Amino acid sequence: MTDFLNQYGVALAAGLLGAALGSFLNVCIYRWPNDESVVRPPSRCPGCGTPVRWRDNVPVVGYLLLRGRCRACGVGLSVQYPLVEATVALIWAGLAASLGPHPEVVRGGLFLTILLGIALTDARTYIIPDQFSLGGMVLGVALSPLPGGVDVVQSLAGAALGFGLLWLVAVLGRLVFRKDAMGGGDVKMMGMVGAFLGPAGVVLTLFLGALVGSVIFGPISLKTKKLVPFGIFLGLGAAVSYGWGADLVEWYVVRVLGLGAP
Repeated sequence: MTDFLNQYGVALAAGLLGAALGSFLNVCIYRWPNDESVVRPPSRCPGCGTPVRWRDNVPVVGYLLLRGRCRACGVGLSVQYPLVEATVALIWAGLAASLGPHPEVVRGGLFLTILLGIALTDARTYIIPDQFSLGGMVLGVALSPLPGGVDVVQSLAGAALGFGLLWLVAVLGRLVFRKDAMGGGDVKMMGMVGAFLGPAGVVLTLFLGALVGSVIFGPISLKTKKLVPFGIFLGLGAAVSYGWGADLVEWYVVRVLGLGAP
């Protein structure tokens, strides 16, 4: 019972931290694509510009108490705010409930939080800010000495492989199609993914991202001629690779290739 309560307390604390990080992530999602500071000015109503009071800025709770509207002018506020806060809170609480007070909660929580930020900014603006990709790559290498993930050598090799593979795809795509086939943000993003997941994670992320992107967005893109926000699918592939990568590789090797089967 004591162990259960301790683990519950760790998960609750991690969830509260995640909610606060989700609130900050919302600011990053809206401001970084426009090259705006995430420090100044403080959070304001998008309608009347009134600064948000501290009690109205409490993650999820503030939005619910305000019923999704500005206290000053009554303009509707995006439901993205509480959804992002709740999602990041669940990410951190879920990792803590599964792993307990382990350093991997911090490393994994930051990685998945960054992936969510990338997916949303790419979906909204077709931009993956360098603060997410390059900043995340530096963060991934810096956190690699922590137990539970890839080591420093794997992190550096993964960052190089992820960046290099996507850069090569971008160059070849430009030569073949005479236009940009891969955005620079995607290239830098895969450097970040490699820093957190290592070389094997890069390969699996690219496979899953390309598979999901082709199945879901490929037909739509061919019909509408719209650009594919590939960062969404790379982010999904990276999240799956982080959570279930080892199991997927084992399943493929044993079930598909027939290696290691009795």
